[in-house]
Amino acid sequence: MTPNLRETGPGILAAAVRALLAGAQAAGLDCQQLLRDSGIDPARLENPEGRIGREEVASLLRLKWDLLNDESGGFLLRPWLPGTFAMMGHACISCPNLHRALLRSARFIHMVSDDLQIRLVEDGEEAHLIFHHGNEKKLPNQIFVESIAVIWLRFFSWLIDRTILLERVLLAFPPPDYNEDYSDMFPCRHYFNQSETCLVFSTRYLQLPLVRDAQQLAEFLSRAPECLLTQYKSDRSFTGRIRRMLQQQNSIENLSLDDVAARLYTSPQTLRRRLKEEGNSWQDIKDSVRRDMAVYQLKQQETAVAEIAERLGFSEPSAFNRAFKKWTGLAPGAYREKFRNY
Repeated sequence: MTPNLRETGPGILAAAVRALLAGAQAAGLDCQQLLRDSGIDPARLENPEGRIGREEVASLLRLKWDLLNDESGGFLLRPWLPGTFAMMGHACISCPNLHRALLRSARFIHMVSDDLQIRLVEDGEEAHLIFHHGNEKKLPNQIFVESIAVIWLRFFSWLIDRTILLERVLLAFPPPDYNEDYSDMFPCRHYFNQSETCLVFSTRYLQLPLVRDAQQLAEFLSRAPECLLTQYKSDRSFTGRIRRMLQQQNSIENLSLDDVAARLYTSPQTLRRRLKEEGNSWQDIKDSVRRDMAVYQLKQQETAVAEIAERLGFSEPSAFNRAFKKWTGLAPGAYREKFRNY
């Protein structure tokens, strides 16, 4: 099941829809006729900045899956027969929490795929959900890997009835010609040309219980792929809005809780209460953004540790060292050395 999940405004970018057809074209389908049979004029894909309606894209996906007998859209060595994604959902629905559900989904994918692997790795306070496609067919597979990542993010957010807020996304590809929609797909920092494609989020989500039942799952699946062509919930949470606000600051310490509350047109007391309801706190969010910025500086740049500590608002390098070791299990210097050649 590989819907492209990039959307801002009325529909999905034509450049993304065109990339989505690579598997069908390699399988020998007449993609021009496929588009026409889906109600899409092929000429509309010639303008990469154009948009294709979600219902049209959903029709295209269903027809492509039917013709290929493959929910992976022709990207996988061993096709996902119709119903594969549904069976994965049913395999996960009985899990007690997100942690167990993600592990079970990874095992399920291992059983039905030869060249797609999903792994969950815990690293300090961060969870890394890693996607690897062996791409035995040698296709332009960026759209496939990214779409699988977004599907997992949206589906498992739906299972816990809570948007999984990402710390950052690592992408094992260069920025594509449809990257203008990344900020809406993944409202966090994006790092391209990485060694692996990975969603990074707080381990606190892993213990959240699944709140859906089999009947709700059946109703959800009956609306696929339309229900996966949009975000599970628009991230208008206070946590998400504050994270984006802090990420735009050159120095996190330039913003106080009072400043943030004023920008959000609420009082500090109300903001604290709303964050508590979302399972977060002002300090939690600041530390999350600090961690993300520190990881970027250590892995991607040669900035001195003392300078990173100052930029992130720590009173002295030793305080930064203690905090970073708590976050990742490694001191900043050891972390930089570990990832120097990645």
